[in-house]
Amino acid sequence: MLKAELGKEIVIKVINDIGILADITRVVADMGISLLAVTCWVEGANGIIHLVTDDNLRATDALRKHHYESREAKVVVAELPHKPGMLKILAEKLKAAKIDIHHLYATTHSSDAKCLTVLSTSDNDRAVVTLNK
Repeated sequence: MLKAELGKEIVIKVINDIGILADITRVVADMGISLLAVTCWVEGANGIIHLVTDDNLRATDALRKHHYESREAKVVVAELPHKPGMLKILAEKLKAAKIDIHHLYATTHSSDAKCLTVLSTSDNDRAVVTLNK
């Protein structure tokens, strides 16, 4: 039903400015790197961008060459069937195991059979085991 594994996301903190997401995604795209999931938001004067790519090493190298400070963070990458109630099941499993969700983002298209969910928890290793049960 659920398929979860450990993964990494790239976290970039920048000064919030018009076009910054366009600039960062151009750097990644110019390297031929695919984005699997993205989330971003504003905190005060800063923009926070989280990227899951198909090649984090090359992406972080390219970002550094363009003077973007980035770091990798451990996450859980879960593949869920795209049907009603799947996020509820994921959240209930983690709740029952007393695992706190720190952040979560997901992506799919209405015609897709599966959805990709990226989350960071209080215990990513245990979250993977719990979600795969």
